[in-house]
Amino acid sequence: MDKNQIFIKNGTEYKKMTKELLAESNLAELIGDRNKMVGIKPNLVSPSDPSDGGTTHPEIVAGILEYLKENGFQNMMILEGSWVGDRTADAFEVCGYRSLCEDYDVRFYDTQKDKSYVKDCSGLELKICESVKKVDFLINVPVMKGHCQTKITCALKNMKGLIPNTEKRHFHAMGLHKPIAHLNTGIHQDFIVVDNICGDLDFEDGGNPVVMNRIWTAMDPVLVDAYVCKQLHYEAEEVPYVKMAAELGVGCADISKADIQILGEAAEHHIAERRKVVDVADAVEEVESCSACYGYLIPALDMLKQEGLFEKLHEKICIGQGYRGKTGELGVGHCTRNFRCHVEGCPPTETQIYEYLKDYIAKHS
Repeated sequence: MDKNQIFIKNGTEYKKMTKELLAESNLAELIGDRNKMVGIKPNLVSPSDPSDGGTTHPEIVAGILEYLKENGFQNMMILEGSWVGDRTADAFEVCGYRSLCEDYDVRFYDTQKDKSYVKDCSGLELKICESVKKVDFLINVPVMKGHCQTKITCALKNMKGLIPNTEKRHFHAMGLHKPIAHLNTGIHQDFIVVDNICGDLDFEDGGNPVVMNRIWTAMDPVLVDAYVCKQLHYEAEEVPYVKMAAELGVGCADISKADIQILGEAAEHHIAERRKVVDVADAVEEVESCSACYGYLIPALDMLKQEGLFEKLHEKICIGQGYRGKTGELGVGHCTRNFRCHVEGCPPTETQIYEYLKDYIAKHS
């Protein structure tokens, strides 16, 4: 496989498809030395079943592990940390990774429990989890999804699972895009297997899966994300971290240079332009909010919209670390605890936000 190539396979036999893609990509040759430690980085953002569209299907990782073992590799590890507000240990269970690790005798590193070190990532010092140092060849296994703050999330942003929770909060304080781009100069992903089976194209946490039954392989994370942008009707420039990462030398953001090959039977997929986030985001005043907090707020607002209640909400909702110590009328999350009305939690759940706002609307209509 060349760095400008993206291989795509359609179907429902996910483990088999993965192994076929890896063989076609000559992954064993790309890794080389059979004694290398191969790290596998899925997306276990939260304890939600992969069928909900937020987390990596374990069948794909099983296919990777089987392929590696069949090609003489014995040193493998899986490493990941869920988003702030959820425990990786819960996602490890719910998403099927405990049984996966037991079946294939592979160690799982929970990066939420990991120590960290500071690394200069092209002029920006960032904290990275110690377990990353153990990896000689990193296989990134992101889910192609929409994101309520960055529009898309796939290869580049998936590296956030390899930084401690304190740094994740810091990323949001810095505005996400710049630190995501710089992080990818500090953590090099050698190979990418994209879970494009049923990702939620609106929300990072899942809940609105769009079944596409595709798996991709690639080597350039910037090109992968540029292609995701195209799939979801965005220009790469509309997702700043994609362009920034390209400028930092992480990869190529020019999708016209991609050699995209459909292996086997092709399947047409028309992805409608996503509007859910745009429709409700104008009601939010967001300053440095964490993904989990904001990620639970937007679907809660969408639920209110579906019930015809959203239009009755006349007060802006404040959310984010930028509201710590400040006062106001209506807030979401612990950072807005000094507001007259606020939904407590770090983060509060989608249901808690929905119920609180529904009650607030009833009292103020």
